[in-house]
Amino acid sequence: MNAYFEFRNAVKLLCGELALERIPSELAALGSERPLLLSDAVLSKIGTLRLVQQAMESEGCPPAQVYTDIPVDSSLEVVNRIAALYRELDCDALVAVGGGSVIDTAKGVRLVLSQDTDDILALSGVENLPLGAHVPFIVVPTTAGTGSECTGVAVIRNDANGVKMEFLSPFVEPDAAVIDPRMTLGLPPKATASTGMDALCHAIEALTCLQANPLSSAYAMEAIRLIVRHLPEATRRGSNREARFAMALASTMAGIAFSNSMVGAVHAIGHALGGVCHVPHAVAMTILLPHVMAYNAERCAADYARLLPLLVGEERAAATLPAERALAAVEAVRALSARLSELCGLPLSLHAAGVENRLDFPRVAAVAVNDGALIVNPRAAGEEDVLAILNAAF
Repeated sequence: MNAYFEFRNAVKLLCGELALERIPSELAALGSERPLLLSDAVLSKIGTLRLVQQAMESEGCPPAQVYTDIPVDSSLEVVNRIAALYRELDCDALVAVGGGSVIDTAKGVRLVLSQDTDDILALSGVENLPLGAHVPFIVVPTTAGTGSECTGVAVIRNDANGVKMEFLSPFVEPDAAVIDPRMTLGLPPKATASTGMDALCHAIEALTCLQANPLSSAYAMEAIRLIVRHLPEATRRGSNREARFAMALASTMAGIAFSNSMVGAVHAIGHALGGVCHVPHAVAMTILLPHVMAYNAERCAADYARLLPLLVGEERAAATLPAERALAAVEAVRALSARLSELCGLPLSLHAAGVENRLDFPRVAAVAVNDGALIVNPRAAGEEDVLAILNAAF
């Protein structure tokens, strides 16, 4: 255990059935009368966004404007454009409804507004920002994977160089997050599986990285327990509200865990794969997780042994020889991925995910070794190590 650590979770969580209907009262408590509602075109089309609008309108708090032009891989330009619209419309709060891209975009907008700038790029690399102006901010996640509703980081693509940039600050955290099972009922099986594996990756990396602490580990362990128990059912039968709610809670807890301890090589390589090869983040996490776990196993044997009962059950874990428990945990994660792939066709290799050849791997490795997440990975990794992981995952 580290001799010193810090732990933060400043986000108010509104959890369970009818949590959406609490949004107006939260906005009122935050002093908002003209919220800007952010989402994407898909959620607008399938009716998920409308549920939130209805909840806001039912209590006399309609949005001043609804903005749904946020792409899957949002960019710095989109953030700056929305911040300008917020000012133009004289809005006084942000409500973000969506997955990681929408939420991270909204976080970027909040950062731009609170720091009174016009360009988020000016805030790149600045981790000790002053508090700035308070911009009321509520998040409604529609996937159970990113945990972004409780993290102090926003990952946003820089179109100029194709790199996903991380903006780290406690001031991007929302005031409140609404965890309502209705928001994920319409999530397709493949998206359910991949985002669930993203949450599992958050939890495992939070538990094993160099900045892990007892509090972050407690959140991570419970998140892993919920994911292993409920993700296959949520993938197989998306209408199961118990499984959906459990996965939403697991995602949030994993987000709290890694926000306080960080992640590791899976995310460092995954960020680079997203920027260079355009592999969707959750898919990259699914593919890379067992390969990076195997790479880290020599340094994480004790932690992986702690995980084994959660992954395979107490009896099987107890029957496994102590010296074999770490690798058994890695194989259990592979087995979970394979089970999900059988249920929904989730890709288990980079080639299956659309990476046609290995020619871009040196560039991916070069980007990955400069990602901050690699600093706290339990085992040091250079470009050759990253290339070996990529080739194994191909």
